[in-house]
Amino acid sequence: MEDMASSSYPKARASNIPLRAKPSRVRDVPPGYEQSVSTVAVIAIVIAVIVVVALLLLATRRVVETRRERERERKRLRGEVAGHRQEAEAHAVTATEKQDQAEHERERAAEHAAKADEHAKAAEESERSAAEAEERAEREGRAASHHDERAAERERELD
Repeated sequence: MEDMASSSYPKARASNIPLRAKPSRVRDVPPGYEQSVSTVAVIAIVIAVIVVVALLLLATRRVVETRRERERERKRLRGEVAGHRQEAEAHAVTATEKQDQAEHERERAAEHAAKADEHAKAAEESERSAAEAEERAEREGRAASHHDERAAERERELD
Protein backbone atom coordinates (compact mmCIF):
# COMPACT_ATOMS: atom_id res chain seq x y z
CA MET A 1 0.00 0.00 0.00
CA GLU A 2 2.80 2.30 0.72
CA ASP A 3 4.00 1.69 -2.73
CA MET A 4 0.76 2.96 -4.27
CA ALA A 5 0.59 5.97 -2.01
CA SER A 6 4.12 6.92 -2.82
CA SER A 7 3.55 6.75 -6.56
CA SER A 8 0.22 8.71 -6.52
CA TYR A 9 1.25 11.63 -4.36
CA PRO A 10 4.30 13.79 -4.57
CA LYS A 11 6.76 13.44 -1.76
CA ALA A 12 6.66 16.10 0.87
CA ARG A 13 9.70 18.19 1.55
CA ALA A 14 11.25 18.44 4.86
CA SER A 15 9.48 21.72 5.52
CA ASN A 16 6.07 20.01 5.11
CA ILE A 17 4.98 22.41 2.41
CA PRO A 18 2.75 20.59 0.01
CA LEU A 19 3.96 20.31 -3.50
CA ARG A 20 1.68 20.98 -6.41
CA ALA A 21 -0.08 17.75 -7.21
CA LYS A 22 0.09 16.30 -10.66
CA PRO A 23 -3.28 15.73 -12.34
CA SER A 24 -4.18 12.16 -11.67
CA ARG A 25 -5.06 9.96 -14.56
CA VAL A 26 -6.97 6.77 -14.30
CA ARG A 27 -5.31 5.50 -17.43
CA ASP A 28 -2.67 6.76 -19.62
CA VAL A 29 -4.31 8.51 -22.55
CA PRO A 30 -2.84 10.50 -25.34
CA PRO A 31 -2.62 14.24 -24.62
CA GLY A 32 -5.69 16.27 -25.73
CA TYR A 33 -8.02 13.28 -25.53
CA GLU A 34 -9.40 14.31 -22.14
CA GLN A 35 -10.35 17.68 -23.58
CA SER A 36 -12.22 16.21 -26.56
CA VAL A 37 -14.03 13.69 -24.38
CA SER A 38 -15.09 16.38 -21.97
CA THR A 39 -16.27 18.60 -24.87
CA VAL A 40 -18.33 15.74 -26.30
CA ALA A 41 -19.71 15.04 -22.84
CA VAL A 42 -20.61 18.69 -22.35
CA ILE A 43 -22.31 18.81 -25.77
CA ALA A 44 -24.23 15.62 -24.99
CA ILE A 45 -25.30 16.98 -21.59
CA VAL A 46 -26.38 20.29 -23.15
CA ILE A 47 -28.38 18.44 -25.82
CA ALA A 48 -29.94 16.20 -23.15
CA VAL A 49 -30.85 19.24 -21.04
CA ILE A 50 -32.37 20.96 -24.11
CA VAL A 51 -34.38 17.83 -24.91
CA VAL A 52 -35.57 17.50 -21.30
CA VAL A 53 -36.51 21.20 -21.18
CA ALA A 54 -38.33 20.88 -24.51
CA LEU A 55 -40.20 17.82 -23.24
CA LEU A 56 -41.09 19.64 -20.03
CA LEU A 57 -42.33 22.64 -22.01
CA LEU A 58 -44.36 20.35 -24.27
CA ALA A 59 -45.82 18.50 -21.28
CA THR A 60 -46.61 21.81 -19.56
CA ARG A 61 -48.34 23.08 -22.71
CA ARG A 62 -50.38 19.91 -22.91
CA VAL A 63 -51.37 20.15 -19.26
CA VAL A 64 -52.37 23.80 -19.71
CA GLU A 65 -54.30 23.03 -22.89
CA THR A 66 -56.02 20.07 -21.21
CA ARG A 67 -57.04 22.32 -18.32
CA ARG A 68 -58.33 24.95 -20.74
CA GLU A 69 -60.28 22.32 -22.65
CA ARG A 70 -61.70 20.94 -19.42
CA GLU A 71 -62.72 24.44 -18.35
CA ARG A 72 -64.37 25.06 -21.76
CA GLU A 73 -66.23 21.76 -21.40
CA ARG A 74 -67.35 22.68 -17.88
CA LYS A 75 -68.55 26.06 -19.12
CA ARG A 76 -70.46 24.39 -21.95
CA LEU A 77 -71.99 21.88 -19.54
CA ARG A 78 -72.95 24.67 -17.13
CA GLY A 79 -74.78 26.33 -20.02
CA GLU A 80 -76.55 23.08 -20.85
CA VAL A 81 -77.45 22.59 -17.19
CA ALA A 82 -78.89 26.10 -17.02
CA GLY A 83 -80.89 25.45 -20.20
CA HIS A 84 -82.23 22.16 -18.90
CA ARG A 85 -83.15 23.72 -15.56
CA GLN A 86 -85.00 26.50 -17.37
CA GLU A 87 -86.84 23.94 -19.50
CA ALA A 88 -87.63 21.87 -16.40
CA GLU A 89 -89.05 24.94 -14.67
CA ALA A 90 -91.16 25.81 -17.73
CA HIS A 91 -92.45 22.23 -17.94
CA ALA A 92 -93.19 22.21 -14.20
CA VAL A 93 -95.27 25.39 -14.61
CA THR A 94 -97.06 23.86 -17.59
CA ALA A 95 -97.63 20.62 -15.64
CA THR A 96 -99.17 22.60 -12.78
CA GLU A 97 -101.42 24.46 -15.21
CA LYS A 98 -102.44 21.21 -16.90
CA GLN A 99 -103.10 19.61 -13.51
CA ASP A 100 -105.38 22.53 -12.59
CA GLN A 101 -107.11 22.23 -15.96
CA ALA A 102 -107.56 18.47 -15.46
CA GLU A 103 -109.11 19.06 -12.03
CA HIS A 104 -111.49 21.64 -13.51
CA GLU A 105 -112.45 19.23 -16.33
CA ARG A 106 -113.05 16.44 -13.78
CA GLU A 107 -115.32 18.74 -11.79
CA ARG A 108 -117.23 19.62 -14.97
CA ALA A 109 -117.46 15.94 -15.88
CA ALA A 110 -118.81 15.16 -12.41
CA GLU A 111 -121.39 17.96 -12.80
CA HIS A 112 -122.39 16.63 -16.21
CA ALA A 113 -122.59 13.10 -14.82
CA ALA A 114 -124.82 14.36 -12.00
CA LYS A 115 -127.00 16.20 -14.51
CA ALA A 116 -126.99 13.12 -16.71
CA ASP A 117 -128.15 11.04 -13.74
CA GLU A 118 -130.86 13.59 -13.07
CA HIS A 119 -131.85 13.56 -16.73
CA ALA A 120 -131.78 9.76 -16.79
CA LYS A 121 -134.03 9.65 -13.73
CA ALA A 122 -136.29 12.27 -15.28
CA ALA A 123 -136.32 10.28 -18.52
CA GLU A 124 -137.19 7.10 -16.64
CA GLU A 125 -139.96 8.97 -14.80
CA SER A 126 -141.22 10.43 -18.07
CA GLU A 127 -141.10 6.99 -19.67
CA ARG A 128 -143.02 5.53 -16.75
CA SER A 129 -145.57 8.37 -16.93
CA ALA A 130 -145.86 7.89 -20.68
CA ALA A 131 -146.39 4.15 -20.21
CA GLU A 132 -149.03 4.81 -17.57
CA ALA A 133 -150.71 7.40 -19.84
CA GLU A 134 -150.72 4.94 -22.73
CA GLU A 135 -152.16 2.29 -20.49
CA ARG A 136 -154.88 4.70 -19.32
CA ALA A 137 -155.49 5.75 -22.91
CA GLU A 138 -155.98 2.13 -23.92
CA ARG A 139 -158.24 1.53 -20.96
CA GLU A 140 -160.17 4.68 -21.75
CA GLY A 141 -160.33 3.62 -25.39
CA ARG A 142 -161.62 0.21 -24.40
CA ALA A 143 -164.07 1.87 -22.02
CA ALA A 144 -165.16 4.25 -24.77
CA SER A 145 -165.55 1.35 -27.15
CA HIS A 146 -167.48 -0.58 -24.56
CA HIS A 147 -169.79 2.37 -23.86
CA ASP A 148 -170.20 3.03 -27.57
CA GLU A 149 -171.30 -0.55 -28.04
CA ARG A 150 -173.69 -0.25 -25.15
CA ALA A 151 -175.10 2.94 -26.54
CA ALA A 152 -175.58 1.29 -29.90
CA GLU A 153 -177.34 -1.62 -28.23
CA ARG A 154 -179.66 0.69 -26.39
CA GLU A 155 -180.41 2.57 -29.51
CA ARG A 156 -181.38 -0.59 -31.27
CA GLU A 157 -183.61 -1.44 -28.37
CA LEU A 158 -185.31 1.90 -28.79
CA ASP A 159 -186.14 1.27 -32.32
